[in-house]
Amino acid sequence: MDARLSAFLERAESVLARLEPLLPAVRPQVDWSQCLAARWQRDGRSGYLMPLQVSLDTRLTDLIGVDRQRDQLGANTRQFLQGLPANHALLWGSRGTGKSSLVRALLAEHAAQGLRLIEIERDHLADLPRVVEQLVRLPQRFVLFCDDLSFESGEGDYRILKSVLDGSLESAPENVLLYATSNRRHLVPEKESDNAHWQNVDGEIHPSEAVEDKIALSDRFGLWLSFYPFNQEHFLDVVEHWVGQFAAQAGLVWQRTEELDILAARWATGRGNRNGRCAYQFARYWVGLKLLEQPQ
Repeated sequence: MDARLSAFLERAESVLARLEPLLPAVRPQVDWSQCLAARWQRDGRSGYLMPLQVSLDTRLTDLIGVDRQRDQLGANTRQFLQGLPANHALLWGSRGTGKSSLVRALLAEHAAQGLRLIEIERDHLADLPRVVEQLVRLPQRFVLFCDDLSFESGEGDYRILKSVLDGSLESAPENVLLYATSNRRHLVPEKESDNAHWQNVDGEIHPSEAVEDKIALSDRFGLWLSFYPFNQEHFLDVVEHWVGQFAAQAGLVWQRTEELDILAARWATGRGNRNGRCAYQFARYWVGLKLLEQPQ
């Protein structure tokens, strides 16, 4: 009997070893009292929230020259946290101007008040109702964050988001809001022919209605915030801020000089863009170089 039992157990272990890789992995439950952010991960036909270790280094005071946008989104977020009426928000404009940083800075500012962030990719927006289902009756307040949201010409996915914003999110619990960033104001490509309402464009009998269908997506966001390219003065002020931050952390004594401004301007010219991301990268380069030049 012992020999039979032993053989049976060995065979069962062999079968389980072959079946185990085919079984879905056990997903950890997100402890929102400790976890500040998560990302929606697609898993086959379903998905799950994956906890993230986030850095809260970026503060609202680090965002230079975007005071109006910071104040408006900050007020909207405080309304949301206090259970007052608040709007879904679309942050659109030039790349590297602080759109995503503003959302993450708000998390750092209000995490203690119960704000939580959930990142969701554009391709997974159809899963928003599933995400919302997991947040019902939780005490925290959740911003669903879709970074770099846009749709190419001919894609129909934008209609999914339209229906989601009109339906599931607006009827979702009051502790859920959507913030999105995009380089496009209307999230979809706009053509010169879109304005030629009197023409029959590509066989479209009522071209103006097709245009309205496209731009109606961005109208679902109650709050629009625009971000524009930096001028030279704005760019150099941001450089000064980040150089000061990194220098203070490293104990480096420095002062803003004309030479520093010239080097920063050349750096931006070489990158072909003056924005906050470029200023941040130059500051890291310049402070690191100065520290490397110090005697050991």
